[in-house]
Amino acid sequence: MLQPTASQARPSAFPPTQHVATSLLSPHGRLLSLHRPQVMGILNLTPDSFFAGSRVASERDLLVRAEAMLAAGAAVLDLGAYSSRPGAEHISEGEEGRRLLPAIELLRHEFPQAFLSADTFRARIAAATVAAGADLVNDVGGGTLDAEMFATVGRLRVPYVLMHMRGTPQTMAQLTHYEDDVVVTLLRYFRDSLAALRRAGAVDVVLDPGFGFAKTAAQSHELLRRLAELQALGCPLLAGLSRKKMVYGPLGLSPESALNGTTALHMVALQGGARLLRVHDVAEARQTIQLFANTFPLGE
Repeated sequence: MLQPTASQARPSAFPPTQHVATSLLSPHGRLLSLHRPQVMGILNLTPDSFFAGSRVASERDLLVRAEAMLAAGAAVLDLGAYSSRPGAEHISEGEEGRRLLPAIELLRHEFPQAFLSADTFRARIAAATVAAGADLVNDVGGGTLDAEMFATVGRLRVPYVLMHMRGTPQTMAQLTHYEDDVVVTLLRYFRDSLAALRRAGAVDVVLDPGFGFAKTAAQSHELLRRLAELQALGCPLLAGLSRKKMVYGPLGLSPESALNGTTALHMVALQGGARLLRVHDVAEARQTIQLFANTFPLGE
């Protein structure tokens, strides 16, 4: 079956490809430039994240890992306290807050210039993390898991990562059937969600296609191959590929053995216009960006 071209894939209501925003402004006054692609380092405050090497074991471990990521070139540190792997255990809002808020406060105190991201789908947790010093809210639910999220990020004027997912981490693996072209589906979803966010007062929005979230490996690879089509929406793109099943599955490996494959797909994402790489391995991702920038100056 022939794949639709970029122009055929976009719904008719979409404008032609436009200028993509190249910076994010935190409500605390910190500015993150995305003129050149940047790295977001993953810090998991959970005992059950799919990649065991990303789990933070203690307060000291958090500080050591954060310092190492910043030294290796991470522009953003992304802290999450609710595992979003397929079939992950559900935890209460109270438990998520007890894990996440002290970590945000600690890193804000120890690394005052760091750009901190709170990985949460709950609006009240998002608001509390911004009050504690977070600069960005990274929502795997894209507003679908908490009806107050858009109003909250709009009121706080905090940069927001809008991700596409269906269902919940507990149900998404059963929700991979799409009636329409998967890229067209995402374009419509992002178009409508962006309109709602603008009405709520949101300013800086990053789009994350949600690789592996309610998507098969084949669908995720198609999204990656056609990532550039999402640039029509005028927002920076985030690629969260690191050590996922779409990397290790086709290779017959495990997450622990998927660094080389991750690096290969990071280069594909950069060629498709990704401005943020959300990764477990900061130094290797920075090297990939450096080589990309040497080949395509300033990533343009």
